[in-house]
Amino acid sequence: MLVDAPPGFCFEVVIDFESYPEWVSDLERIRVLRRNEDERGHLIEFTVAAMGRNTTYILQYSYESDPPKVIWKLREGDLVRRLDGEYKLAPAPGEAGKTLLTYSLTVDLAVSVPGFVKRRAEARILQTALDGFRRRVEDLWRETEHERSSQAC
Repeated sequence: MLVDAPPGFCFEVVIDFESYPEWVSDLERIRVLRRNEDERGHLIEFTVAAMGRNTTYILQYSYESDPPKVIWKLREGDLVRRLDGEYKLAPAPGEAGKTLLTYSLTVDLAVSVPGFVKRRAEARILQTALDGFRRRVEDLWRETEHERSSQAC
């Protein structure tokens, strides 16, 4: 997915966990339980509306820098056995100031559900995450560009 903002800016939006409720639909609550030595979120607790009820899980985050990458693995959860993924943020080839976002997610539910329901849920999670992220990044980037151009005048 192409995002109209540079990778470093996209990275800052990804790691701003406290702002997730503003752009992640179905997110009821988020708590940063532990930070790493760089003060980035390391253990994050999420409470999400899912399948007609709230579910809580804790993800462990790690970071890579070249290209910027945010990786998470499930530490514990009540409705999921696996919820692992990553955001990879690379400069878009031939598109100055834009980011090529690669998002991956692996989900394994702890409850038995028909395959079509699981696939529909996975597709919804993926689409919601990508749409919400792109909208959030591009809106914030436009605001910062507007502020920079206003200050230059």
